[in-house]
Amino acid sequence: MLLAIDVGNTNIFLGIYKGEEVLDTFRLNSKNDRTADELGLLILDLLRSCSVDASEIKGAVLSSVVPHLTENLKMTLEKFFAITPVIIGPGVKTGINIATDNPKEVGADRLVNVAAAHMKYKKDCIIIDFGTATTFDYVDRDGNFKYTIIMPGLKLAADALFTGTAKLPDVELVIPDSILASNTVEGMQVGIMHGYLGAVKHIVEEQIKTLKIDPLVIATGGISDKFVEKLDIIDLYDPNLTLEGMKYIYKKTLGIKGDLD
Repeated sequence: MLLAIDVGNTNIFLGIYKGEEVLDTFRLNSKNDRTADELGLLILDLLRSCSVDASEIKGAVLSSVVPHLTENLKMTLEKFFAITPVIIGPGVKTGINIATDNPKEVGADRLVNVAAAHMKYKKDCIIIDFGTATTFDYVDRDGNFKYTIIMPGLKLAADALFTGTAKLPDVELVIPDSILASNTVEGMQVGIMHGYLGAVKHIVEEQIKTLKIDPLVIATGGISDKFVEKLDIIDLYDPNLTLEGMKYIYKKTLGIKGDLD
């Protein structure tokens, strides 16, 4: 079995692969103060919850944008599983031509998304990753990744409104039934959610118009399910796109041609 771990600024997303299929997935809070031992015990508990023994994990792949957790998880995997993980970063084979101005600036999470989209769909793709930040990455049908857009994620934007004002409350991030709000809470929800929907739609439409393409628009990320049905510009919801990219890069790095055991 393969353990894929994606570390974001808000969550740690874990996937357990049995062969080529995802057996189960889990999300943990990305707490920076967790030690390698704490992380190990947490992961062991998660494995037990789906009847997987630590000895069944034969490989691991790690993608992270939080350096401290990268090192701790590497120690966790070495101590609890006797595995040296494939760590996705500069120099790792992705099958993608990174043609941005500064390839080293591209986060590992975006690399795996682009690699997965290209590997799975083999056409022009725009990948919208709804996470702490919302990113819009374009990869063409030949595997060239050049253009990217980054905007504050939904929760980050909402928190800024709450913390930056004296009287506005912290509100649940739901889309109200009507855009006509008659109280402060609903007014904030309409402004945050519909404003966000409008921003996402506008960015994608401008990308398509400027690039003169007919792409597959893919949504992924922790909160993407909130928007899939509300945005007609999204063609496909792929919640495990990041994990699929990690599995693909793991196999490519180790030269595994066929299916995973």
